[in-house]
Amino acid sequence: MLMPPIRLFKWITALLYALLLAAPPAAAKDQPYEHYVYGALNTPTPGPVSGGLLLMGGGDRNIDAMKWFFGKAGKGHIVVLSASYGKEIGEEFYRDIGGIQSVEIFVFHARSQATDKKILDRLRKADGIFIAGGDQSRYVRFWRGTPVNEIIDAHVAAGKPLAGTSAGLAMQGEKLYGAMDDGSIKSPEALADPLGPANTIEGEFLHLALLKGIVTDTHFKERDRLGRLFAFVAKAQVGRAADAPAMIGLGVDESAALAVEPDGSGRIYATAPDGYAWVVDGSELRNVSDRRPLDVPRVKVTGVGPGSVVHLPSGRVDAPVFVRNYAARAGELVEVPRWSLAIHGGAGVIKPGSLTPDKEAAYRAGLDAALRAGSAVLDKGGPALDAVAAAVRVLEDNPLFNAGRGAVFTAEGTNELDSAIMDGATLKAGAVAGVTRTRHPIDLARAVMDKSPHVLLARDGADRFSVEQGLEQVDPAWFRTDQRWQQLLAWRKKHQAALDPTHLFGTVGAVAIDANGNLAAATSTGGMTGKRWGRIGDSPIIGAGTYASNGRCAVSATGSGEYFIRESAARQVCDRVAWKGESLNDAAQATIAAVGAIGGDGGLIAMGPDGRPVFALNDLGMYRGRMTAGAEPQTAIFADEAWAD
Repeated sequence: MLMPPIRLFKWITALLYALLLAAPPAAAKDQPYEHYVYGALNTPTPGPVSGGLLLMGGGDRNIDAMKWFFGKAGKGHIVVLSASYGKEIGEEFYRDIGGIQSVEIFVFHARSQATDKKILDRLRKADGIFIAGGDQSRYVRFWRGTPVNEIIDAHVAAGKPLAGTSAGLAMQGEKLYGAMDDGSIKSPEALADPLGPANTIEGEFLHLALLKGIVTDTHFKERDRLGRLFAFVAKAQVGRAADAPAMIGLGVDESAALAVEPDGSGRIYATAPDGYAWVVDGSELRNVSDRRPLDVPRVKVTGVGPGSVVHLPSGRVDAPVFVRNYAARAGELVEVPRWSLAIHGGAGVIKPGSLTPDKEAAYRAGLDAALRAGSAVLDKGGPALDAVAAAVRVLEDNPLFNAGRGAVFTAEGTNELDSAIMDGATLKAGAVAGVTRTRHPIDLARAVMDKSPHVLLARDGADRFSVEQGLEQVDPAWFRTDQRWQQLLAWRKKHQAALDPTHLFGTVGAVAIDANGNLAAATSTGGMTGKRWGRIGDSPIIGAGTYASNGRCAVSATGSGEYFIRESAARQVCDRVAWKGESLNDAAQATIAAVGAIGGDGGLIAMGPDGRPVFALNDLGMYRGRMTAGAEPQTAIFADEAWAD
């Protein structure tokens, strides 16, 4: 039976419509790449072509910097690569700046164009390649793993110049922020979750020897990008071999262009006096915690200005315009001092009003002098180890303090001196106990550390070693003061226990961090009035009265040494920071509380990698002081005395 014509027509129409719906859509056609030419492409290149990188921060172009780049290209033929815009670049380069044979611009709109034979041929013939700004995620998507990628690498390896601005610089490092989520992460977001998905760090793109181990960023100062560069470097180092050098970050201001010679030496061209490049040391940005705000105590940042020279890829800077240190605390950046020093002159029952005005002024003057001696070392770029020794040496010569001259007497009426010093960078330490003739026991402790295979020498052996090392020797009478002798007579008369807290005044110590982030600690003491039987307190015991470890803390303690020894007080502070995640202040206070819980009195000073000193005590006072780069020394004596912040 035949189908009626009308029904047949409807049936065919429905079938065709269904087939149309089922058919795959026609492939969308890529927008063709844009191509612009200025000048003559076939003229000879006038001059020799040499290598170099021009790293531009993304602002107005510095004409001298561009002429440097054109000169590197032999004033020949420049190819500009872009994924956003391009024609106006040709006008600027060829007509406004001039001095080159041609400018050829290719604006990419699809990855398929990275295999176009015409583009590849022109790239291979380029005397210089300039990568424009725009969106670096397009460069990653369009070029990574393509012939364009290979040709750019080969171009630089062949000793030809490469320049880039904004996104065209941001994609040149060994690792790069790809902005693959089509956004642009800001510093607060990056610091809040440095390893999170929004921080899209990419690799295996360009392979430029001078930018190996480097992450770059642009529009730097103007868009407050220091925090996000910290996060970039932190994430870029995830999975990096432990023995591989730390990566660095390189940020360039909008008003700066960094011209890098083939030997890696780079100089700034600036359109404003404060146009800089910023070098971020990634040493402390390794092994950061996942899904947590960035929290690191000290990151070194070095400024490269018009009078500076930066050496890539190491990041070393000659004549920097600044050297700063920043701490990231709970996802926020805080500048910390370049160096910092703290000292103590002993803890004990020092009540307000117990000192005459003249005596109080003398104590403060003594602390001030020690701070200035130690800070003079640090301010010249000297090591923390030298600084703590310099500060303690001044206190050892001051008869007000129980160290060196002015040391207390033993029960037998002699002076026996203890001292220790420790280097946080190497964990090397030296200490002496019961020495009797060395003017500066801290120097003898340093000699034990530097010039012997031992850590602790005592009594006659330490005295002989001091002579062998040529250290200054004095008659034992040098250490005697009438005040200390009267204290001994009073002790003998009353038959007081040697642990009477009124006899704890005077032990001295210092902790410091230098411009290189190295910590050190030093302590020196005459011990305790009326001590017997060769008693040795905590001061020369590494881990009890003295300790330093880079990245953790430096500690010098004072008080009833037996209890500090039993609690391993100095090391305990650092272990609480490292293993329990306590703040340095909490760790110091908890340690002093632990000492007090078993009957001990005293205090300690501590310094962390961020240079903020901590003072903890369970007595009524502690002679103490602090000083940081660019600030005046501050001193305090009584427990409730606040710093003049």
